[in-house]
Amino acid sequence: MKIKKYGAIDIGSNAVRLLVANVIEEKNKEPQFKKSSLVRVPIRLGADAFVSGKISEANTQRMLDAMQAFKLIMKIHGVERYKACATSAMREAENGEEVAATILKNTDVKIDIIDGKKEAAIISSTDLNQLIESDATYLYVDVGGGSTEFTLFSKGKIINSKSFKIGTVRVLNNTKPENKALFKKVQKWIEENTSDYKRISLIGSGGNINKLFKMSGRDSGKPISYIYLNAQYQFLKKMSYQERVSELSLNPDRADVIIPATKIYLSAMKWSGARKIYVPKIGLSDGIIKSLYFNKL
Repeated sequence: MKIKKYGAIDIGSNAVRLLVANVIEEKNKEPQFKKSSLVRVPIRLGADAFVSGKISEANTQRMLDAMQAFKLIMKIHGVERYKACATSAMREAENGEEVAATILKNTDVKIDIIDGKKEAAIISSTDLNQLIESDATYLYVDVGGGSTEFTLFSKGKIINSKSFKIGTVRVLNNTKPENKALFKKVQKWIEENTSDYKRISLIGSGGNINKLFKMSGRDSGKPISYIYLNAQYQFLKKMSYQERVSELSLNPDRADVIIPATKIYLSAMKWSGARKIYVPKIGLSDGIIKSLYFNKL
């Protein structure tokens, strides 16, 4: 038996994460991927990028500190290979490349700024295949801080996928008319792409849906119903931000974005006619680990 250690850094619009995973290799067996450590830091890059168009000096410094810390954590774990990927906030900030260059120069961490299509491809290299039953139809929805990726699967194959600039941090910072126009575009795409399919289920990924699933107390692998999610949405909306932090013990940087996130999942369910949503614990960092191991990156 051999154990390899890999690292994945996911630089999102709402938070920055480091995942350290063990890959267990045994003769004549499929490799096993086990999470060893997950560190999440609340650097909300999207609040810079989507409002002023630039990443601030303060957040650049926080990023430098985070990358330095992540390097030390990976060193302690004995990580042999790692990859850092940044999504919509770094992609859209006019100084995104500049910030990445500063980080490379000061910490030796090379950040790849990836587009929505690459992001969706990395995520779909996770355990998604095990969930997608061969004869069923699923709409996969990955809600991030700056964008949401939608992928339609039928009979195990990708039918269509699209990335929309509708994310939780962006929705919070946008005006109402801007959000209304964005939701209209998403509605049109979902309705056009799902109209030929009967009985669609949703697959949700992202920190917010994982939190909602945890709050539901459901067993792993069991879906959440549209009725439950809608009731939860109404309940969360009635509470103040302070109450969501103190009474529900939500992280301060989760307590505001959970509302727009729930709205995006509910809207996708409504427009596709899905009655339930499955929540496997998958995300960009899991995809990076698998892609690194199978030399797809």
